[in-house]
Amino acid sequence: MASVNIRRDISDPFYRYKMERLQSKIEGKGNGIKTVIVNLSNVADQLARPPSYVIKYFGFELGAQTNIDPKDDRWIINGAHEASKLQDYLDGFITKFVLCKSCKNPETVIHIKDGDITLDCKACGQIHKADLRHKLSSFILKNAPKKGKKDKSTKKADRKARKEAERNGKGSDDDDDDANGNGHSPDGSGSDHADDNGDVGNDAGSDDEMTRRIQSEAKELGEPEHKEVEWQVDMSDAAIKARQAAAEKDLPTELRNNLSLDDEDGEGGNAYDALGQWIEEKAKEDGGVTKVKDVDIYLKAKELGIEAKHRLPAVLAQTIFTTAIAKEIESRASLLKKLTSISDRHEKAFLGGIERFVGEMHPALTAQISAVLLKIYENDIVSEETLKSWGGKASKKYVDLATSKKVRKSAGQFLEWLENAESDEEEDDDEE
Repeated sequence: MASVNIRRDISDPFYRYKMERLQSKIEGKGNGIKTVIVNLSNVADQLARPPSYVIKYFGFELGAQTNIDPKDDRWIINGAHEASKLQDYLDGFITKFVLCKSCKNPETVIHIKDGDITLDCKACGQIHKADLRHKLSSFILKNAPKKGKKDKSTKKADRKARKEAERNGKGSDDDDDDANGNGHSPDGSGSDHADDNGDVGNDAGSDDEMTRRIQSEAKELGEPEHKEVEWQVDMSDAAIKARQAAAEKDLPTELRNNLSLDDEDGEGGNAYDALGQWIEEKAKEDGGVTKVKDVDIYLKAKELGIEAKHRLPAVLAQTIFTTAIAKEIESRASLLKKLTSISDRHEKAFLGGIERFVGEMHPALTAQISAVLLKIYENDIVSEETLKSWGGKASKKYVDLATSKKVRKSAGQFLEWLENAESDEEEDDDEE
């Protein structure tokens, strides 16, 4: 299977940190379409992270439901997602939860203690904290290994670091051979001998310093007093909010105003999953998703505490329609107007959900986007200003940029009509 550099910004073919390229296949159709990541376990293993972290990260970034503990190793994301797009999202996961912030190497081990997530780099010895504002951080804290135990990824990272240290430490055993003319240093510079003499020779600042650090770290790993991590995480609601407030306190005012740390970070994500599953089950009971009543959907959202969240319209746009969406919008108008009228943000989220439903889940519907938008406009679900703003610029917030451009291009007929309709109204006002 084809492999790529773990850091894809490095094009060096001899870069030693490799992983398999993600392989995915799309199954099903209609509302049941899903993406199976065929080799997620292998890729996660090569990153020394649990597969559940990776799949959950994808779910948060895509706003899609995922399974986090499949018994058959079938890691699934709801919706249709190309492997190349998932590979791009994986780069984000690697940057945030794998790479050392100092040396940028992926030889890190995740530790969880006192409500913090730290990345312990076995290459350079630095320890950095992960960003607790990311939704995946809440998931990691809630799914920490039991006290006194390490998960497989942590054990693997420790083993890799130990082997790396042992391999780099073998230079001292070979020095006698080199002195007798029977051996040689790896790069032909004689730097191994220089290191034994207390000098870094011609390789100052390169592998020698890192070798010493790795050897030192390996000694610590081998000592009996290097015990397992003590997991002591207070996961009460009060403790989570306190940690979030502390993280928010240090942010610049402008950035703090743009962030919503309480918005769907912990239970929120699970609430949307729960709502999606409930709609799917209710549709089976009632004989189709169009038979699920608006009032029941709203009451369920209220029960989950997300009835006023801006993300709710985006989720519903992907779950309460069939491929006959243009005909079904009017029957859902009352519910959707109630949810999108809260703010412009809610309107934009709804359009984002429609964009994903049409552009990714049902690409054949892209040609009908003008008809869909016309119904949205006629039923006052989204304002004219928001529709124009949406049509003016493609965005990769809800779909990849190519899909976003394609959807907007197909919506050209409606957007042109919207502009002309406004011009006609202005002309009528002038005549009066």
